[in-house]
Amino acid sequence: MDRKEIIKKAAITTIEGEARAIAGLRERLGADFVKVVEELMECKGRLIVTGIGKSAIIASKIVATLNSTGTPAVFMHAADAIHGDLGLIREDDMVMCISKSGSTPEIKVLVPLIASRGNKIIALVGNTTSYLALKANYVLDATVEKEACPNNLAPTSSTTAQMVMGDALAVALINARGFSRSDFARLHPGGTLGKKMYLRVADLYVNNEKPLVDESDSIPRVIMEISSRRLGATVVKNNGNISGIITDGDLRRMLQHHNNMENLTAKDIMSKNPKRIDEDTLAVDALELMRKSNITQLIITRNEKYVGIVHLHDILEAGIL
Repeated sequence: MDRKEIIKKAAITTIEGEARAIAGLRERLGADFVKVVEELMECKGRLIVTGIGKSAIIASKIVATLNSTGTPAVFMHAADAIHGDLGLIREDDMVMCISKSGSTPEIKVLVPLIASRGNKIIALVGNTTSYLALKANYVLDATVEKEACPNNLAPTSSTTAQMVMGDALAVALINARGFSRSDFARLHPGGTLGKKMYLRVADLYVNNEKPLVDESDSIPRVIMEISSRRLGATVVKNNGNISGIITDGDLRRMLQHHNNMENLTAKDIMSKNPKRIDEDTLAVDALELMRKSNITQLIITRNEKYVGIVHLHDILEAGIL
């Protein structure tokens, strides 16, 4: 077997081993898992998640997932906890300790201290007969038969199992709470999903110029308005109402079909019945309308009155895609 085959085989063996470890969790979901979800639903405080070594890294990830899905959580490193960070824990908080062995020195020191404060303890553990499991109020069993490491030493399958159990807990809480896409968006205002859910064209057009010409204005006047406003278009009005739009494309088509522009006016080259949207329209909906209509500008209105233009670049720069 050559080197490439050895490398690929090792990768496949790792993936298959960890997949078996994850599949095994299904049979380990006991009554305590449901009780933990119910407790967290009623918890007036936060979930403090702690661990040591690789388990601490998994704890940090689980905290991030819980916070982003509506369950207040705080990471506390087990080693730091016994050197002052124990003050993070409040009266109404629950504490989840993550450990493969459940018997590390830090855990043995930390658990009695937490218990003495009256906080309920959840053990996410790989050994259900360990010190941690026996002292905890609830046990989430993340036992694995073997690490993916060929020496059965490096935390691989065990940390994957811990993370998946944490994800299962977070998703169960999402379902139990009826946590929606809009709830998620409110907690992720800087992300793409958040912007799709709340960003409106009113947030985008306000910094743009407001190009406007009259139907009777000359072509040089139209060109000056489009050039100076830097939006590639201008709205055309008649008696104060929107009657059309002229874009860079309209100007190019005019040059193709007219040798003499002297007698032409804005009305002669404008596109009638231009696409327009209310300023309260979601930016993502404006983007969809642009795509369907194959245009790059939209007229923005408030109570049917022209208030501005939003350009495709405004939406892209806002990070909608």
